[in-house]
Amino acid sequence: MEAEHPPPAAGQLVVVGGGIAGVTCAEQLAIHFPSEDILLITASPVIKAVTNFKQVSKVLEEFDVEEQPSTLLENRFPNIKVIESGVKQLKSEEHCVLTEDGNQHLYKKLCLCAGAKPKLICEGNPYVLGIRDTDSAQEFQKQLTKAKRIMIIGNGGIALELVYEIEGCEVIWVIKDKAIGNTFFDAGAAEFLTSKLIAEKSEAKIAQKRTRYTTEGRKKEAQTKGSAGNIGSALGPDWHEGLNLKGTKEFSHKIHIETMCEVKKIYLQEEFRISKKKSLTFPRDHHNQSVTADKEIWPVYVELTNGKIYGCDFIVSATGVTPNTGPFLCGNNFDVGEDGGLKVNDHMHTSLPDIYAAGDICTASWEPSPVWQQMRLWTQARQMGWYAAKCMAAASVGESVDMDFSFELFAHVTKFFNFKVVLLGKYNAQGLGSDHELILRCTKGQEYVKAVLQNGRMMGAVLIGETDLEETFENLILNQMNLSAYGEDLLDPNIDIEDYFD
Repeated sequence: MEAEHPPPAAGQLVVVGGGIAGVTCAEQLAIHFPSEDILLITASPVIKAVTNFKQVSKVLEEFDVEEQPSTLLENRFPNIKVIESGVKQLKSEEHCVLTEDGNQHLYKKLCLCAGAKPKLICEGNPYVLGIRDTDSAQEFQKQLTKAKRIMIIGNGGIALELVYEIEGCEVIWVIKDKAIGNTFFDAGAAEFLTSKLIAEKSEAKIAQKRTRYTTEGRKKEAQTKGSAGNIGSALGPDWHEGLNLKGTKEFSHKIHIETMCEVKKIYLQEEFRISKKKSLTFPRDHHNQSVTADKEIWPVYVELTNGKIYGCDFIVSATGVTPNTGPFLCGNNFDVGEDGGLKVNDHMHTSLPDIYAAGDICTASWEPSPVWQQMRLWTQARQMGWYAAKCMAAASVGESVDMDFSFELFAHVTKFFNFKVVLLGKYNAQGLGSDHELILRCTKGQEYVKAVLQNGRMMGAVLIGETDLEETFENLILNQMNLSAYGEDLLDPNIDIEDYFD
């Protein structure tokens, strides 16, 4: 085995990716190394910046995400140089990144934050849209204006939001689980929220405070259709704000959920005609499951694994993401996780010298805290990008840093169906086996509280609505106090738990 190439003397600190992880990492490096140039390589002319950051409690944080032209970042940090180009190849032996514009950049330390792309149920079908970033969300809005019926495949955050936001269009929602929102909720929370779906939406839109997308004045011509589909950073919880998601029909909400099934086959109109199969009309009500054949001719037909076939105008594929490792794997011997991400250790370091990774592209491969798990969410992208920069800075001067506190406890705050939703620790009893108990409290239409306990200690919680319990629960999970004595009283609204544990 040959000796490792020492990093070139001229190498810079280089970050790849203009999403939350990459931008946060570049900003932190710029602060740690004010006299050095930090290179940020990004395929998109806009970057995602964190604004209005608020530390809500020890581990819960809230922030807005803004799409900004990269020049704004360079104005804020004069030592950040943005290179607007995709990466063509990484030559890790030579500590060198080749960009699509034909240039090469030598690095002494490199952080890969190229994010993830939507898993599409079927590549190259014009009637299948993946929604992951601003461009695809706008494309979706364009298609929707002409649509009478669409099908949504998937059970994550984007699917949940879509189903709630779309109006005037029949929606058939296909999920492989028994209940909606499986990545976020158990059946109880799903039930609590589903009742809100079926009820008419109140017109008063609550003023949102997160993203305003500013993609209009972008250098659109620069993006060939080929590349536009693959890049762009992730959407966050309020991504549908400012998009008018109305179909052609007049009614407000029409949703039919097909559970425990997946897509078996997709037919274009002509293929379907030749197949001589029959498709179903939209089921009119819960009890009388329609089995009448559909007279209408649709552009695309979907056969589900439960045997049902529905026609629709288009299909939205919202089935999660695959890490964007594309240009980096070739010729480099990275350790890759089962989910396709670059494995990183507890210092965000990959298996190759001087290369770090953060955000959706990486797979956390350290021994995690018993109440933390990786999820490809904005909050974790920010935390990982920030911590990666800290680790890179420490390694540059031969020091070591402690694991960041944000990895002690999983904590995420978001909004679903206009309810505040807080998820803490093993909120779905992930990995706890059958050896756990749940304590629930639910006020219909108002709040839903669930605590997950194991051996009398709180391991996780779901809080929907304005419960004001997040700090208390966060403390109970972090200090692992034995709560056996309280039993069901733990959630009794007349008992102020705060009094016990301050």
